[in-house]
Amino acid sequence: MRYNRTYQIVLKELGNLLSLMGFILIVPVFVGFIYGEWYSSLGFLISAVFSFLFGKGINFLFRNAIEPQYNHGYIIAALGWLFMTMVGGLPFFVISYITPCEVIQSFVSVGADYTSSILYFNNPLHCLFESMSAFTTTGLTMSVHEPSIGKTLLFYRSFAQWIGGAGFIVLALTMVKHISGRSLKLLYRSESTGINLRNKVIDTAKGIWKSYAIITGITIIYLIIGTWLILPEYPLADNVFDAINHAMCGLSSGGFSTLDDSIAGYHSAGMEMLHLLPMILGSFSLPFYFRIFYNGKINEIWRDIQTRSLLICFFFGSLILSVLLTYSPSVQEPFREGVFQYISAISTTGWQTSNIHLWDDRSFLMIIFGAMVIGGAWGGTVGGLKIYRVVFLLKGIRWHIKKSFFSPNMIKTMKFDQKVMMPDEINEELNNTGIFALTFLLVILISAFLTTFFLPDNYTFFDALFESVSAQSTAGLSVGITDPGMHPVVEIIYIFQMWVGRLEIFPVLALFRFAFLGANPKIP
Repeated sequence: MRYNRTYQIVLKELGNLLSLMGFILIVPVFVGFIYGEWYSSLGFLISAVFSFLFGKGINFLFRNAIEPQYNHGYIIAALGWLFMTMVGGLPFFVISYITPCEVIQSFVSVGADYTSSILYFNNPLHCLFESMSAFTTTGLTMSVHEPSIGKTLLFYRSFAQWIGGAGFIVLALTMVKHISGRSLKLLYRSESTGINLRNKVIDTAKGIWKSYAIITGITIIYLIIGTWLILPEYPLADNVFDAINHAMCGLSSGGFSTLDDSIAGYHSAGMEMLHLLPMILGSFSLPFYFRIFYNGKINEIWRDIQTRSLLICFFFGSLILSVLLTYSPSVQEPFREGVFQYISAISTTGWQTSNIHLWDDRSFLMIIFGAMVIGGAWGGTVGGLKIYRVVFLLKGIRWHIKKSFFSPNMIKTMKFDQKVMMPDEINEELNNTGIFALTFLLVILISAFLTTFFLPDNYTFFDALFESVSAQSTAGLSVGITDPGMHPVVEIIYIFQMWVGRLEIFPVLALFRFAFLGANPKIP
């Protein structure tokens, strides 16, 4: 009976989320109108109507279900993200089938010797992969030649990353009015971006999205002006389109691009430096921007422990990687590649300007464990362990060592993030952080090990480890494994890793627990 009740509660909330997904899928319809891509517009319209009606139908069937309880938040978050990405992949599939071959091929640049990447989306698994990569802000892609999918799909991928960056559930909470405050708080905390800024969850969610929109607008203007100054001959229409898309992808730490070779497609060191700022801004927490814009606390730039730690990492990490790359014979410009790729990796953005597969082992391991595994700020759009947890673990280790030199009767506190923590609180937080870090790394190692059985012989275990870390940290950098021709088992593993990486593992584990044991604890 309790299992059935949980089933009804979860499905009712999934109906709300899928209805909202219908409105999200409507936006690219208008982009298709602007660029005359009528079949793409039709594909999004069909998908939007399906998502909206399907969601409303589910919500109507379970309209009498009670509100979510404390044990439902994780389940709704995990299933909500899974269903959202499944429906989000529908436009790729529909467009690939309804668009005539001559129209598809018209998206390919004149003189190019390849076919449009839209054809890869005849495979539903590729559609799910692309959607999961977009909404989880990963950036790994099945679009081998990005411009060949048309402006509408290019915009949709960027828009999906922007939506997923601040959090789909956070967006839903700003629009769904009938859920109680307690239920809102449960759903909000189930998503990894959840940090309270105000007493009311709806006010917090709205504050996050307003701050996110403001910084996105500023970044778009910055990229338009910067591109015009660096590449004055670049067409204005392409400049504006690129700026809008790259601002959304950079600030969401997503890493999709409108160009065939990511930011390297500009063939300009100046453009690479220009795009460092969106990655840096995207690595900071959204509450940090809220405090800047709404509370006027400019000193937060250095007082905030996450922002300060990231700025330090940007400087020293880029320097260390650049030095290491000087010993890699395949790297022509170690400083240029080192700075860009380190910031891209630790911000988990994933814009790529270097063939990482050819790097030496030391540089390879540096970008894995010194950047992608760490990730940006907790409460932001990034993946990885998050800099907050890493800094806390380091301070916690130091605290444990220091307390061994004091009397057992002495209370040894620790100051962290502008507050003083007592020993019991420190130990509890260290346990929680340690468990998460261990689980995170364990899933990566198991996934990397499994994928080695299905990879071509020219890829090593280090390559498999890199791609797994990239998927689970939602970094999106690749050594070449991610490709439409990769084994379906590898593709499914990466889809799973992107899913658990965005939700920070435990909501997905809670979903599995619910599927096998139900939502209520077993009392011995």
